[in-house]
Amino acid sequence: MNQLYYGDNLEVMQKYIADESVDLCYIDPPFNSKRNYNQIYNNIGKEDTAQTQAFVDTWTWNDAADKGFNDIIENRFGLMTRQSLHLILMLEKVLGKGSMLAYLVSMTNRIAEIYRVLKPTGSFYLHCDPTMSHYLKLVLDGLFCSRGGRMRNEIVWCYATPSGANKIFPRKHDTIFFYTKTEKHKFNIQRIPHKSGLHNSGQMWNKKDKDKNKDEVEELTKAGKKVEDWWIDIYPVDRIRKQRLGYNTQKPEALLERIIKASSNEGDVVLDAYCGCGTTVAVAEKLNRKWIGIDISFGAVSLILKRLEDTFGKDFSDATSEKSETKNNITIKGVPQDMESAIELANRQDDRLRKEFEKWSILTYSNNRAIINEKKGGDGGIDGIAFIKEYDNDENLVIKEVLFSVKSSKNLSPSVVRDLAGTIEREGAVAGILLTLYPMQNLVNEANKYGKYFHKLSGQEIPKIQIITIEEMLNGARIKLPMATEVLKSAERKYKTKQLTMDEN
Repeated sequence: MNQLYYGDNLEVMQKYIADESVDLCYIDPPFNSKRNYNQIYNNIGKEDTAQTQAFVDTWTWNDAADKGFNDIIENRFGLMTRQSLHLILMLEKVLGKGSMLAYLVSMTNRIAEIYRVLKPTGSFYLHCDPTMSHYLKLVLDGLFCSRGGRMRNEIVWCYATPSGANKIFPRKHDTIFFYTKTEKHKFNIQRIPHKSGLHNSGQMWNKKDKDKNKDEVEELTKAGKKVEDWWIDIYPVDRIRKQRLGYNTQKPEALLERIIKASSNEGDVVLDAYCGCGTTVAVAEKLNRKWIGIDISFGAVSLILKRLEDTFGKDFSDATSEKSETKNNITIKGVPQDMESAIELANRQDDRLRKEFEKWSILTYSNNRAIINEKKGGDGGIDGIAFIKEYDNDENLVIKEVLFSVKSSKNLSPSVVRDLAGTIEREGAVAGILLTLYPMQNLVNEANKYGKYFHKLSGQEIPKIQIITIEEMLNGARIKLPMATEVLKSAERKYKTKQLTMDEN
């Protein structure tokens, strides 16, 4: 059974993933870039609302960092080595308790869990860049090499992208550290075609050698060249239009295909603890591996489900509901399934989880067909937007907006409905949906005053403002509007062709 988890990967690994149960782990974690990254949507609607925060890559020394630091030096979970304990204490003296140490504490605790869940034959690939790679290698050495593991390669992935750098050499590579838990690790040699049968085998051939070794050269050319530790043949996603999903740090499928083929076999378990937009998950599915994906953002979870649906032709549109937890051979954990867990999500105090309650409720109610609005300094009364097709007065097919507002307070006055009505008018939208954590009849009564909107294309009457409670959503209530073409960037449909127009009602 494949597994997709919504939550903090440290907590998920500690609670759900057994010792020595994973064959291969790849992670592409935050790089301590001091940036926050957004997920970009298709150009439907207004450009300045067409993105939402995907993950936070800014670090501060706070209570969570202090707890993580103490967990390491006290060896609370029994996963640290003497070397890793001394390393963190030394780094505290060198770096002080600031953003860099907070990042390294977070990574050390998670890499220790990854070491625990790897099988003795398992492999670990950590994707990073020069920002923190030198420190991360020390962390890896302390946790792997001190107890029989080994660094196998420092892989350099070179790529060409536009650069505006003026006073430095443009940065055009990432580093991927390849470690194994023991000497018994799996490894399947990967080959790429020779561009030239004479010059790409790592040797220079003169005329005499060419005549003498003609058969050998032909055999080398036919078999292909072994993949080395510098990869210049894999384009970034910016160069591969059909793979783009609007996720800033998305990696190309060819990169993960090479890693998964090299260090696992069919039926093996592949873990990605920072799975983002789901490239590892999608490639593992394609290559007949079992997989485990973890991400702290519900936006990422919904994007992964949408990607699997687009790529493999499976319907995951409602896979996060309680009744379909194992839909299409996937177990989904961490998504609220009752009021208690929904209230807990709404009340979490964690900057990494900013707007997570809004994301979860909007994306779940819209079957992942809405986008999240995340403007800093105020959202203008709009938490999300869905799009419907409609005819204008000249019978031209156009796109119209439906606005979402989400409220988690227990006591709300009818003014919130009036505010939503004003926002609908201001934005030229056709309708609005107010999602509330708690039921309030006074809001329903106020919403009924605004009547209905007649949708010409379908002939339906749509309430101008709908009040939907989270409890109703948990019991299966979903959007009933005729939705426009998907707003999340769609992965290439590889195994099944399906025309996507409007949802059936």
